[in-house]
Amino acid sequence: MTNRRKFLRGITAISSLSLASCGWKLADVRASSSSGRSDQLYLYTWTQYSDQKLLQTFSAQTGMKALVDVYDSNEVMLAKLLAGGGGTYSLIYPSDYMVQKMVERNLLSELKHDRLVGLDNLFPQFQNPSYDPKNRYSIPFNWGTTGLIYNSEILKEAPEDWEYLWRNQKFLSKRITLLNDVREVMGAVLRMLGYSYNSQNEAQIKQAYEKLSTLKPAIAAFDTDAWRNQILAGDLVLAMCYSADATKVIKENPKLKYVIPRSGSSLWTDTIVIPKSAPNLDGAYAWINFILQPEVAAATSERLKISTPNNAAFEQLPKQIKSNENLYPPSSILDKCERISPVGPFEEVYERYWTQLTSS
Repeated sequence: MTNRRKFLRGITAISSLSLASCGWKLADVRASSSSGRSDQLYLYTWTQYSDQKLLQTFSAQTGMKALVDVYDSNEVMLAKLLAGGGGTYSLIYPSDYMVQKMVERNLLSELKHDRLVGLDNLFPQFQNPSYDPKNRYSIPFNWGTTGLIYNSEILKEAPEDWEYLWRNQKFLSKRITLLNDVREVMGAVLRMLGYSYNSQNEAQIKQAYEKLSTLKPAIAAFDTDAWRNQILAGDLVLAMCYSADATKVIKENPKLKYVIPRSGSSLWTDTIVIPKSAPNLDGAYAWINFILQPEVAAATSERLKISTPNNAAFEQLPKQIKSNENLYPPSSILDKCERISPVGPFEEVYERYWTQLTSS
């Protein structure tokens, strides 16, 4: 769910690819020109969720050029929209809890399901998710967990729980990073202390802040993106990260390992939504139908190393990917994880302690 998300310069789609290998009907994604500029579609998303192949294939199918801008946290994205800077985007990729907040703020268009093709391809749990019953406003794109990636050549003992960071603080000093995400970081420590990721008890939140304050001198940075190159280069030995990012980095260096802390972590879903300010509504539906195609979803999952919520796509994946527990953890692990949910007025409490932590 960065600094993991810098602006993707030069990534645009082209219309010269062959349609023969895509395996689905052009009519399902062809956009009309009745709303906004039909030949361009702007997406606001996370760095790891698009690449040239995805954008090129979409362009070949629709004749539209897809352009991508990225953000480093849900809160940054929301702030931009509330400040009036999101009018260019026809599609946004908020995480599950942010969908709820955006609905409450009347920022999202309710999806017209009769314009969508392939909703029944989703796993049952993604067809009626708790954060958005009956997918009224969002379509799931990727799901995963939050955990720790570490260098197994240097750390012979696996960091089985969050507490490992404090217990080995001296050895880890300035060679660890935590996410630049208030709810993930505060939530992880709350969970370690035996509380909910979504605590609405200020005493508990303060306790998490104080615990983090003792670790602060050892933290190299609060970062959600730059850690990847740093851990590959050997500058870091451990980083808090999202499972999707970990899987991709481990592919480059198998000595790196990913663990979900035993006391529990967050279970998240990143989604696709259409903002009410979308200038190209037809293009937005074309993109969603494109993403819902099993062939496209499977190829995207395999190429970008992300967990697909599309059951029909999952069945097309190679066995080694379907059995990868970093991408698809067993229920015994998932049962310990918790979704981040909106906390209402307590957002201010989290932000206050987060500002104190990161600015001190």
